[in-house]
Amino acid sequence: MVYDFGRQLKELREKNNLTQEQVAKKLQTTKSSISSYENNINTPPVSVITKLAYLYGVTTDYLLGVDTKRRLLIDGLTEEQEHILATLVENFRKANQV
Repeated sequence: MVYDFGRQLKELREKNNLTQEQVAKKLQTTKSSISSYENNINTPPVSVITKLAYLYGVTTDYLLGVDTKRRLLIDGLTEEQEHILATLVENFRKANQV
């Protein structure tokens, strides 16, 4: 299967309940630029790829199709919050094994 960068961008945008206009505003670009990325007409520069990854809470590797696993960015959380989150994740994994 061929990786579709534009489809990935559109799916992430929709999953985050954002319009192309909202993404454009957050990235300080135009709606037409976002549309051209999602339709595989243009490829965003590295600086925009980095911003898109941060906006959607994924790694650039995930965004580019190098890594198919989603990552959870936990920047800005306290050590206690990180511990609580790790415990929740472990409990979810155990529940899924049942």
